[in-house]
Amino acid sequence: MAGRIKQSDVEEVKARVNIADVIGEYVALKPASVGSLKGLCPFHGEKSPSFNVRPSQGFFKCFGCGEGGDVYKFLNLMEGLSFTESIEKLAASIGYQLTYEDGGSEQDRGSRARILEANAAAAAFFSTQLGGDEAETARKLLLDRGFDANAAATFSLGYAPKGWNNLTDHLRGLGFKAEELVTAGLASLGERGAFDKFRGRLIWPIRDSSSAVIGFGARKLYEDDNGPKYLNTSDTPVYHKSQVLYGIDLAKRDITKQRRVVVVEGYTDVMACHLAGVTTAVATCGTAFGDDHIRILNRMLGNGGDTPAEVIFTFDPDAAGQKAAMRAFADSNKFSALTFVAVGPDGLDPSDLRTGKGDEAVREMIENKRPLFEFAIKQKIANFDLATVEGRIGAARAAAPVVAGIRDVALRPAYIREVAGWLNLDVNEVSSLVEIAAKQARSDAVANTRLDTASTVPVDVEPADDGAGPEPKELSFPPINMNDPITRVERQVIEVLLQLPGHYQQSELERLVRLGFSHPAHAALSRELHRVRAENWNVDPTVALLAQAPAALKDIIHDAAAQQLPAAGAEAEARYARGVINRALVNVINREKVELLSLLRRLDHDNQAEQVAAIQQGLVDLENERRKLQEV
Repeated sequence: MAGRIKQSDVEEVKARVNIADVIGEYVALKPASVGSLKGLCPFHGEKSPSFNVRPSQGFFKCFGCGEGGDVYKFLNLMEGLSFTESIEKLAASIGYQLTYEDGGSEQDRGSRARILEANAAAAAFFSTQLGGDEAETARKLLLDRGFDANAAATFSLGYAPKGWNNLTDHLRGLGFKAEELVTAGLASLGERGAFDKFRGRLIWPIRDSSSAVIGFGARKLYEDDNGPKYLNTSDTPVYHKSQVLYGIDLAKRDITKQRRVVVVEGYTDVMACHLAGVTTAVATCGTAFGDDHIRILNRMLGNGGDTPAEVIFTFDPDAAGQKAAMRAFADSNKFSALTFVAVGPDGLDPSDLRTGKGDEAVREMIENKRPLFEFAIKQKIANFDLATVEGRIGAARAAAPVVAGIRDVALRPAYIREVAGWLNLDVNEVSSLVEIAAKQARSDAVANTRLDTASTVPVDVEPADDGAGPEPKELSFPPINMNDPITRVERQVIEVLLQLPGHYQQSELERLVRLGFSHPAHAALSRELHRVRAENWNVDPTVALLAQAPAALKDIIHDAAAQQLPAAGAEAEARYARGVINRALVNVINREKVELLSLLRRLDHDNQAEQVAAIQQGLVDLENERRKLQEV
């Protein structure tokens, strides 16, 4: 076991490291109040920044999810590092020599630190081998693609020799154990022991945002190599392919500065873009672009600035590239940015384009980007014969769901006009097809929503559960359109209910639960809130909901709890809360009056006179209550 790091060293490293610089490697931070920085929390999804960093005090705090602590705690949460590993990582970054008590040595470090050390040593070994005689084929491949020795050095490229144990023997000579090399993904185990995983291949070191080597990508060079064209490090304690972006170490600062990222499809495309001056290019490593990649980029892009952030995809023109493009379109609403597609002339990717036409052509390719919506629509249209009426109508039907998926209320009608022009159809015809597609999407969403019987019974009565029947489906809701004024008002009420729980009564909450919310997600959240506060009225509603509410509601809870209210100070908060709650109760009263009037119309006034009178009195009481609320 490693010796304990001296406490004085723990404090010294923390004092020497600027916590804002460390967190800034993962989160785009902007000035907030005096001595404070803010950004999007990396530990939960949010669109409004609730993550705060105070460099002078050396701590961070997210007011959305509650996470907070010092720089060591941040690395623990962000990278899964132990306390000791966090100290060692930061000490290494500033060149500080740690002292271990109880006879501990450097060789006794934790497995994660040892993997990073082994990777760094392997990268240095591969880099040295690229200059040797055996690596001529690798150097020629690079030169044929326009990458000279300087380019290879810039990206720390290397060569893995053909032999079975070259790297393994080298690293074991440096004190690494075979099991450590296997854990790091550098070696595999066979009947005769450990042997090199990468053999006879061109090597790309893959680094994280702090520039530590976490894995490798290797391209086949020889015909007698029966392996795949590209071989990547398997998942290890430091390398998780769903969270890795090649080039992020070089691109991170310009991504944050320019609020733009270019997503390409391979290592050489990243190299070509950076060498051509497109310094925000990154690529996935042997896996499709997914949710974890989106979260990483959203944190770097931030949500401030005078212009929207941009995500620009490049895709190959083949079937796989088209499939990737449509998958990116499906995820486009998850970005806190505008999404585009850049297509090279003749379908060339950035690497081939740079080789054939130079750096300027690569820059022009990126600048000539097209909106991802337009690209996706035209992909749908391309499958039809537009010379026929039937083909144009079929194309419009195929494009309609894509247009219906555009959430921006200003963009959708603009694209309806565009599609009508592209297909030589009447705008109203296309609009009608889009509306049908939108209704179908809403219908599908509602069909997937679990019906909650609590909405049909009094809020203080729990539905019976006899233990029979299938397990309920995972809760889901239709999309929330925050451009809708009713939805915005409902969200304000949710924000007050969560953030200012001392400014409303339980009876008021019960009325709001019954008739206060029209969107299913808001209605479900209010029922969950009533349930947890009925159990303990003094509970922190946000904490209780995050611990108990269905997963489908947690993003809304985070957003509502982190939203800054337009009130500062206890008196202003009280006035704001009362105003929001009163307006919501007025809406409830109006709905209660509609219910009573409907019931009044169904009654027999001659034979049910007492009930008629009671309802009429109820209407009078509701009207009086409404006037009082509006006077406050």
